Amino acid sequence: MPDSKKLDELCLTTIRMLAVDMVEAANSGHPGMPLGAAPLAYVLYKRIMHYNPKNPAWPGRDRFILSPGHGSALQYAVLHMCGFDLPMEQLKNFRQWGSLTAGHPEYGHCPGVEATTGPLGHGVAMGVGFALAERYLANEFNRPGHDIVDHYTYGIVSDGDMMEGVASEAASLAAALKLGKLIYLYDDNKITIEGSTDLAFTEDVGKRFTAYGWQVLEAESSENLDDIQAKVVIAQAETGKPSLIMCRTHIGYGSPKQDSEKAHGEPLGAEAMAATRAAFGWPEDAFHIPAEAAGEMGGQVKTGVGLERAWQEKMDAYAKAHPELAAKLKARLAGELPQGWEESLPVFDPADGKMATRGASGAVLNAIAPAVTGLVGGSADLAPSNKTMIAGSGDMRPEGGLGRNIHFGVREHGMGAVINGMGLHGGVIPYAGTFFVFSDFCRPALRLAALMQIHNIWVFTHDSVAVGEDGPTHQPIEQLMSLRLMPGLTLLRPADANETAAAWRIALTRKGPSCLLFSRQGLPILDPKACDIAGGVAKGAYVLSDCEGSPDILLLGSGAEVHLALAAQKELKAKGKAARVVSMPSWEIFSEQDQSYQDSVIPPAVKARLSIEAGATLGWERYVGDKGCSIGIDRFGASAPGALVLEKLGLNLDNVVAKAMECLK
Repeated sequence: MPDSKKLDELCLTTIRMLAVDMVEAANSGHPGMPLGAAPLAYVLYKRIMHYNPKNPAWPGRDRFILSPGHGSALQYAVLHMCGFDLPMEQLKNFRQWGSLTAGHPEYGHCPGVEATTGPLGHGVAMGVGFALAERYLANEFNRPGHDIVDHYTYGIVSDGDMMEGVASEAASLAAALKLGKLIYLYDDNKITIEGSTDLAFTEDVGKRFTAYGWQVLEAESSENLDDIQAKVVIAQAETGKPSLIMCRTHIGYGSPKQDSEKAHGEPLGAEAMAATRAAFGWPEDAFHIPAEAAGEMGGQVKTGVGLERAWQEKMDAYAKAHPELAAKLKARLAGELPQGWEESLPVFDPADGKMATRGASGAVLNAIAPAVTGLVGGSADLAPSNKTMIAGSGDMRPEGGLGRNIHFGVREHGMGAVINGMGLHGGVIPYAGTFFVFSDFCRPALRLAALMQIHNIWVFTHDSVAVGEDGPTHQPIEQLMSLRLMPGLTLLRPADANETAAAWRIALTRKGPSCLLFSRQGLPILDPKACDIAGGVAKGAYVLSDCEGSPDILLLGSGAEVHLALAAQKELKAKGKAARVVSMPSWEIFSEQDQSYQDSVIPPAVKARLSIEAGATLGWERYVGDKGCSIGIDRFGASAPGALVLEKLGLNLDNVVAKAMECLK
């Protein structure tokens, strides 16, 4: 056997044993997948991918996603061996408090991890987003002789990923868009937690992906490194289709638990560990790294530094030939917005009459789009209703061109995960739209966006029972309050067109994901000359309309219901009661303000408070207090004209005034 083959085997065994040693030391984790899929990761990191361990954020790098994140010990072992800043002490503290080596890979926590994975299927879909962002940036910035944006997205995907619907949604979209620079290695070990995959999964995955429009290749053996590499090279050459490389692997490879579900989610145990070490001819001491393996894989540092240097030379030549484009690309990759973009934000005139905030959102989007060229996205087949089309910018199509409108199809879950990948890639600010009630389809992706603090924008329209005739299936009730529970997610529910413009401003400048909630029905436009609407929205809540002297009661609301509060304020004044109207478009932002500001808006001394919101009332006690009251909807809606549904469910002026008087008793 040639020395190179022996060295490959030594490196592979080092990776495998580091992974199982991590799991054993933690007495927690998943040893089976690392033992079986180590050759896939080794080929990608050692022979294929372009990256620099000393600068994991180098823009010209290839991206890698470990979609079955439960196999994180595999990725940590490879990152350590390849010279990333992941010391041995971190491997020894696998799954422990404060360590970089969390139970599943976490973006922004461990160097070299491109995406937080673990919820199966999401890595598959986020990879589609990476490839989509790469294509968009390449179309926008590359010029003849200057392919400055030119990289691949690779991933290891699993049987579990293939069972999840989100992966199917995204894979179908990837094929429709012909994302040829997306390449996945399928760790097909045919085992899940409960046993063999054929208990519930008997389909031919290769034929399914062929039917989608992917190039499907089959590796001869998961242990044949040269063949796996050759298949990846073939995949690279296919520019018109994403590629799936079928790799028949063996969970728990080399251990007594090989090809058994017992290798999946628990340490091998002392007896099986001893047998595994014997099978590989490995020393008994844990976390053993032979010098030859350390030297061979540590060479990726020198290789990576050279690759980045070569890319930087290309970048310098690009900057000389196209200085304005180069400066723009640099700013975009740094997450900077163009100077003066806020001047493009429209101001709406009350004289223009009523306007649905979804319509105002579309107007704002199209006003700012020429200035903020990194803004790209679309809807789950609802763009005409969501008002998410950027006029004149074209569609994202496989045949090329700078299309900014992405047609996600009826795939809310996949759409959400895809824009997560786009946001993680960088250089773009992705947005996605659907009806608010269908945010439930997006919830797992929303949660990951919040967890990773991805800068993306979620446009949710038809935000209440005012949807009307479509009925309770399309009328959100619990969605608003339940999303307020999610840490790291900012919700903005504007009351009119000018609050909508302010909400978009926040979504573009604020760290992390933002949800913009818009009405279907027309709403009066608030007068921007009467108070500082933009400044008020920027603080999450503000006094929209005050009374003379100290208020007897506070009327608190968001969105369309703010106008009910304004109407009730007048009625209450006629009854001799002074009311203050507080618009609260964002609880999250308001909670970040100092206590003195919060108290200036909602004075602690005023105990009579009434919240008005077309959704679940649970949670409003935070602001109305023990003596306050709430008007909302704690049941499902009904099919009828929107105005009538609101009337029947108590979102009407008479009920608001009556409830306010009751609170004042």
